[in-house]
Amino acid sequence: MSGAAADGLRMAGIAEHTLTARANGREYVIKIALPADEPPARGYPVLYALDADATFLTMAEAVRLQTRRPHGYDPAVVVGIGYPSREPFDMTRRCYDFTMPAAGGTLPERPDGRPWPEHGGADLFLGFIERELIPFVDGRFKTDPGRRTLYGHSLGGLLALHAFFAGSAQFAGYAAGSPSIWWGDYAVLREMEAFAGRADAGKRSRLLMMVGADELAHMVADAVSLHNRLGGLRQVDSAWTAELVRFADEEHVSVLPAAISRSIRFALAATAD
Repeated sequence: MSGAAADGLRMAGIAEHTLTARANGREYVIKIALPADEPPARGYPVLYALDADATFLTMAEAVRLQTRRPHGYDPAVVVGIGYPSREPFDMTRRCYDFTMPAAGGTLPERPDGRPWPEHGGADLFLGFIERELIPFVDGRFKTDPGRRTLYGHSLGGLLALHAFFAGSAQFAGYAAGSPSIWWGDYAVLREMEAFAGRADAGKRSRLLMMVGADELAHMVADAVSLHNRLGGLRQVDSAWTAELVRFADEEHVSVLPAAISRSIRFALAATAD
């Protein structure tokens, strides 16, 4: 489906595809913002945005503006990963896709008192992105494998951290907005410790964490603590980098536009080796 008119954007176009993942048998709605300009010599940078129905249009329009000639960044492809429900945050689907397995009793009570949806499918979902979606995109565009970035918010930010610590070879940048570090009794901290012990930890990768200063106190404190612990782990010759940005006067939802804009700068200002 050609989507420039449907989505109300003045850009080269938006293509939409429905893919069924071999990795987990689930259906995804993939939105792709098509660049107006020819690719750089090494190919387009690509930004992969989770929760497409909440983030894709904002990211696509911001990339369109920030890549304008002659002073903008290189033209880039934006890929949004969404769900058939078209909900901005499809809790049932994202809870499965963005989380690691969690033992009973390690999850807090939900505000509405309802049980948590099925969870623990993060590795299958990453398998879909890495082995199915990336080849699908690369088959349609000349892309630069050294300038792929994964962006997620909240549970999506947790997934970005999980992918970073897993050492995925498919992404050079990971942008984790308001990450749910608390998930599974802070399981991601144990992943961080395992990451630090690997000889190839974070090879050639970059991590950006972002949080609104007015989010829940534990969300802010968790992000600061994780960043500080990463700083203590990093050796002088480490190939990976990690930074934390706190946005003043923003809370868990209002922070989204600022985090998306900063993620674009993080992704497109990087120069591949």
